Amino acid sequence: MNENKTKRREWVKNAATGIIGAGFTLIKGVVSGVINFIMGIIFAVYMLAQKEKLLEQFKKLTRSFLSEEKANKLFHIGSVTNDTFKSFIGGQFIEALILGVLCFISMTIFRMPYALSISVVVGLSNIIPVFGPWFGGAIGAIIILGTNPMQALWFIVMAIVLQQIDGNLIYPKVVGDRVGLPAIWVMLAVLVGGNGFGIIGMFVGVPVASVIYKLLRERIEKQKEEAKLKEKTETIEE
Repeated sequence: MNENKTKRREWVKNAATGIIGAGFTLIKGVVSGVINFIMGIIFAVYMLAQKEKLLEQFKKLTRSFLSEEKANKLFHIGSVTNDTFKSFIGGQFIEALILGVLCFISMTIFRMPYALSISVVVGLSNIIPVFGPWFGGAIGAIIILGTNPMQALWFIVMAIVLQQIDGNLIYPKVVGDRVGLPAIWVMLAVLVGGNGFGIIGMFVGVPVASVIYKLLRERIEKQKEEAKLKEKTETIEE
């Protein structure tokens, strides 16, 4: 009898120790995450506040190690990259807004509940590539499921149709126009980026491909101009 009590006490003690340890680990992780998030915001604000000064220092440092020609090329690449990523983020928000509006109109036509709130969730989640649309659609279906299971099923069908329209028509056109990349290359960039680098590759694949596309196009145009100038020079000499 005493032996059983001792075993139970040991089991309770071990369980309590495990729970307390897990609780401390969880609290430590949450606190660490919050601190890192706050530090990240502070660092970002500092960087933005000192942007001009830091940029000038970077240019001076670069020119001290590279020739003027190479430094200017590097600065040009940085400028193209910065402009492209800004345009890409803007295109993502525009595309998410379009999908949210389409979702709201469709839900209103089919008289589905919580049309506005679900459409906002679907639109915002669409900013996250690949998994975002499915996440937003799943949340919408779960919300409707509590009211009308049949409508939840129809919502899933509607969400799949909208995602197909968005992925094959709206996204390549809207985002492609913003970053200056043809629609077919937008879709290819998403596929290649996703296969090579996962979720991060899906997100940055389009702007990276756009930067490469712009730089190559500039290079080709420059070569064409140099060839034309060379032809004119040879014609004048003859």
